[in-house]
This record gives sequence, structure tokens and C-alpha cells, in this order.
Amino acid sequence: MVLGTARASVFALPNKGNIVGSLHAVTTHRDDTLLDIGRFYDLGYNQVTHANPGVNPWLPGQARKVVIPAQYVLPPKPWVGIVVDIPGRRIYYFPAHDHVVFTYPVGVFLPGWKESLTTTEIIGKYRMPAWNVPKNIHAWFKKKFHMNIPWYWPPGPENPMGELAMETGLSGIFIHGTYHPWGVGMRSSQGCFQMYPENIAQLFPMVPVGTPVRIIDRPNLVGIDNGQLYLQSYKPLDAYHKEGFSDLQRAVMRIKLFMAKHGVHEKINWGRVRRIVEEHNTVALPIGVHSPSYQTLSAALPAKPYAYAPYGPAANSAAVPPPLALAKPKNQEHLHVQVILKGQKE
Repeated sequence: MVLGTARASVFALPNKGNIVGSLHAVTTHRDDTLLDIGRFYDLGYNQVTHANPGVNPWLPGQARKVVIPAQYVLPPKPWVGIVVDIPGRRIYYFPAHDHVVFTYPVGVFLPGWKESLTTTEIIGKYRMPAWNVPKNIHAWFKKKFHMNIPWYWPPGPENPMGELAMETGLSGIFIHGTYHPWGVGMRSSQGCFQMYPENIAQLFPMVPVGTPVRIIDRPNLVGIDNGQLYLQSYKPLDAYHKEGFSDLQRAVMRIKLFMAKHGVHEKINWGRVRRIVEEHNTVALPIGVHSPSYQTLSAALPAKPYAYAPYGPAANSAAVPPPLALAKPKNQEHLHVQVILKGQKE
């Protein structure tokens, strides 16, 4: 990893099972926020906050342990092109000629809007795009905020479309950067999928025009790794679940269908399934009767100091932020102690 740059979330595809990545943990210094840490590790707001209940997103505090939920149950096959899971607020890219997957957080549509669950493709790619505001979006801002936003936004770091954009075959729907990167992982758009500027800068050159795009709604993802069954649960969006089964019923059906399809006979801790669905903590968790709880797993994770300074106001635009500087030693008491001890040994 290059000093001060976020980790690229790229994983080799599993030869068996459908889970990639792993859980790990860091400890904070006094100036950290969960949003800074989440952005560094390619996590959206929903993931890093839900995985750390009880931690203040803006003031975690000195030497606070923070779980990094960088473990993912992959979306259902086919693993081809781009897949966007709306409740997970994540995008997955499966390159045609590499046995890997890239995954990034995205911002999705605001309440009151809705995206089609369908298959399309990338039909165009644009550097430094301008934005001609659609009439329905202009009217929405006027009604919601009593704002007359411009009808035309020129290219640049203050453009809501960001500095890089990929057009899908759905009318007006793009995968693009954003001048409001702290909205990634939230419901923050009128239909487009918004990415951290540094993430779209990595994804953009890899994706050719014609790449298929599949948009799915999977609030409950069931996976298997080393014979152990996992459940990763995200909060469902009411736009897709206005009637019918409860969240728990949908999760139970998804688990039973997965077990039948893959010939899995593990005994399930249904009480734990209920808690996972109720909490929607975004972490991929084992659900067998003898598997450890999230509290046990997270407590056992070794934590290393998060060593970087906050992104700061300069990173709140559509431009790729500069590499992060190291945090000042006075803000990292745990690191400072390590330095002292090292000096004593010498």
C-alpha cells in the first residue's frame, strides 16, 4: 500500500464459496472520525457506523477500537461486469479477464426516489462532465428546499457529477464521482450512484463501454466459507418492500433457499439470525449453532493504530484528495508510548 492512500478493495475470487475479505480493527487518535476511517478503507457511512454501534461517528475518542467490516458476501452469480446492490450500497466490478473482484461503496437514491432493478450496460464514459439538470430534479429542489439550483453546472470539482462519470443505458443514470463524498454509503442522490473521487478514478479506466450493469436488491446475502454459513444483512429499502413478508421472513427464506441449492446441512442459530436482521449491522457473520457471536468476534480482533490525519475540508470536493499525512504524534498517545518503549530498549 502506498503511504497515505486508501486501500484498493480488490480480492481474488474464491475457488469455493462466495465470501471475500476479512474483518480487522484499528484504534483511533483524538482527531479521527468514523467517516475518515471508513473512507480510507473503502467503506460507506452505513457500513462503518453500523458495524460500530455505540461509537460516535464524529468523535470516537482517543484509542477507541473500531471494527473495519471489509468482508463481503458476493452478490449472486453471474459474476460479470458491474453489479450494484442497492441496500448494501456497494458496487462490484468483475473484470472480464481477471479472476478478481473490485468493490466500492456508493451513495444511492434518496427516499421518494427509486431505481429500477434491471440489467443494462455502460454506454458512455466522460471526463470532466458538465451537468444539465433534469426538470424533475430542478423541481424537487425547489419544492423540497425552496432552492432554484442552476440549470447547468460546468465541469470541475464543484460539479455534482464529479470529475469522472460512466453513463448507463437507463435514462439519466450514471455511476460517477461526487462533490459531496461524505454522502457515500448514504441515500444521497436522485438516482445516480455516487462514488468517492479516488474510487471512481480507479474504476473508470478499467471499465470499457459495453460492460454489463446489473442493479439488484439483496438486503440479505447468504454466503459460505470453509463449510460455514454466513449472513450479511443490510437495512431493506421500503421502495422495494412495501408489502408482504417481514424482514426476518425474507432472510429465513433466503437462507433456506441457499442451503437447498448448495446442499448445506449446517444447524442454524435462528436466534442469531433474528438479531442480525434486526440490527442490520452490515457485517458478514457466521450463523451456525456453534459459531461465535459478533461481540466475541469483534472483541478478539487485534487492533493496530490508525496512523493518518483526517481528510480535512480540502477533500470535500469531486477532486481526488492528496495522500493522507501521518497524524501528529501528540494525537496518537498509543503510538507515542511505543516510541518511548523502543527508545528505552535501545
